[in-house]
Amino acid sequence: MLNQIKGLHHVTSMAANARQNNAFFTKVLGLRRVKQTVNFDAPDVYHLYYGDEAGTPGTVMTYFPFPNIGPGRAGTGEVGTTVFSVPQGSLGYWADRLTKNSVDGLQRDESFGQKRLHFAGPDGDGFSLVEVANDSRTPWTSNGVDGDHAIRGFHSVALRLRDEGATSELLKFMGYETVDKSDGVTRLAVPGGNDASVIDLETMPNIARGLQGAGSVHHVAFAVENREKQLEVRKALMDTGYQVTPVIDRDYFWAIYFRTPGGVLFEIATNEPGFDRDEERAHLGESLMLPQQHKHLRPILAEHLPKLED
Repeated sequence: MLNQIKGLHHVTSMAANARQNNAFFTKVLGLRRVKQTVNFDAPDVYHLYYGDEAGTPGTVMTYFPFPNIGPGRAGTGEVGTTVFSVPQGSLGYWADRLTKNSVDGLQRDESFGQKRLHFAGPDGDGFSLVEVANDSRTPWTSNGVDGDHAIRGFHSVALRLRDEGATSELLKFMGYETVDKSDGVTRLAVPGGNDASVIDLETMPNIARGLQGAGSVHHVAFAVENREKQLEVRKALMDTGYQVTPVIDRDYFWAIYFRTPGGVLFEIATNEPGFDRDEERAHLGESLMLPQQHKHLRPILAEHLPKLED
């Protein structure tokens, strides 16, 4: 069993409109845009990152806003819900705030003894806020969201699967342990992990496989401290029979990817070097930053990419 993985690093999804996506995460949810760059493989498309002040691993939601992408179809083989941690007693505040901003899909319930508020993103993305006691992470506060209510970062993701067996075994190999089961959901967590260390497995044997599009999660990334730990994980996964990509430099972390038995794309990402490697922390996300191989495209991209704000 591995011990290098500490919980979630980031979650990457797809959207249809960059400006709408930026407004939702910064003005409605109150997160900080910590980086605006472009898709490594499609430089005419933004890659936007939102999180806390520094873009700390375990807080970062990222998006590829493809202008002509169709809507995704929810189903199995994907992340169904991305869950953010908020302070106890704050769901009433968030219900009011989301209602005033015409956010769809609001529904309150309780799971594993925790109060939750479900809501939909601009493209029908599945999100929840969950009240968590003693989450010590320092939140980013802006656009009227104060420190008593602000999002702390991720709490968990819920994977929708036809059969949880093989994915559960994979997660246990990655260092997760089963901590509870409730209403057909198996909850796993990394002992001693970061504050985003929970994964829920939702078994839905009669549900069709999801089709990716706007509102779909593209992949979920898990955090390791550094490149040395990442290489240890890569070797262990390959020795177990997984097809793992070579290490890829993503400028703000190094990444490896592999497909899980349940169909979800997993990434293992390093906590180093971080989002302040090419911008001062006080000015993260203010300027368009380009990967080295795309720097020559700056004049073209400056004309092509839509403005995120007025």
